[in-house]
Amino acid sequence: MDKPVVPWSVPVAVDDIPEHGLHFEIDAPASVRAQVLALAEGLSTLHDLTSLSAVFDLTRGGAKVHVTGHVRAKVGQTCVVTLEPMESAIDEAVDLTFLPTATGAGEPVGEIELRHNEEPPEPLAGGMIDLGALATEFLVLGIDPYPRKSGVEFGSVTIGEDAPKPFAALEALKKRLGGGEP
Repeated sequence: MDKPVVPWSVPVAVDDIPEHGLHFEIDAPASVRAQVLALAEGLSTLHDLTSLSAVFDLTRGGAKVHVTGHVRAKVGQTCVVTLEPMESAIDEAVDLTFLPTATGAGEPVGEIELRHNEEPPEPLAGGMIDLGALATEFLVLGIDPYPRKSGVEFGSVTIGEDAPKPFAALEALKKRLGGGEP
């Protein structure tokens, strides 16, 4: 199986996380932002990624690693109503728990008690967490697929009495061909 392409990689070994935790502030350079933009090319409204940064706090409790923080970005998009360029700000909160897996892939090892509405832990393979890949994932999830400029709304179309009717041509054709009411 091919390894997925990760345009922004900031790996952190779980063994390097001290007891008091670890704080990271990362900024994606222009070359990385261009690669992330290419990765997200399926989002047709996206045309620019002017900034991408993340702040993470990692804490460790036994084999469990807790990652909290924020991913922030400025993206250039196209308004779906006016089709004009616009800039959107992304600010996605991150709150994940990682647990090691038995074979390096699959389900986390061990039992963990989940509270109501709590997400299950992410699998931790190879004793590493890639903060760049994590930031990229949260960025892509945070992009609005249908962005609208502030104050712009879809309007309903109203047709007055004098306006042409949508089926007027069909009705005229029907009369011309001799079709009428049964």
